[in-house]
Amino acid sequence: MKRIAGLAVMALLAAGCATDASVKEQLKPIQDRLSAVEGKQAATDAKIADLGKKVDSQSIDVSAVKKDLADTNAAAAKATQAAADAQSAATRAETAAAKAAKAFELRQMKGAK
Repeated sequence: MKRIAGLAVMALLAAGCATDASVKEQLKPIQDRLSAVEGKQAATDAKIADLGKKVDSQSIDVSAVKKDLADTNAAAAKATQAAADAQSAATRAETAAAKAAKAFELRQMKGAK
């Protein structure tokens, strides 16, 4: 009886075993799909890295533009102040010229008498 049970177990084990070739054959489509997914992943990673570099470059460009804008605004403020100072000086000069002209006229009148 032990012999028959042993033979039955051996027969079941032999029938249920898969060969290396059949396992490789069944895994081949999965390996092909996995290789395709890995390739796409590598391409996606490369694109993401490239976009990261572009974003960094544009961030630097934006910072430079902001600095230039701040410098331009500061220069414009100085120019506006200089224009206001020049206008004030021109007004004072006109007032002084009018006073000088009036003083000259008064002297001329005194000298004529």
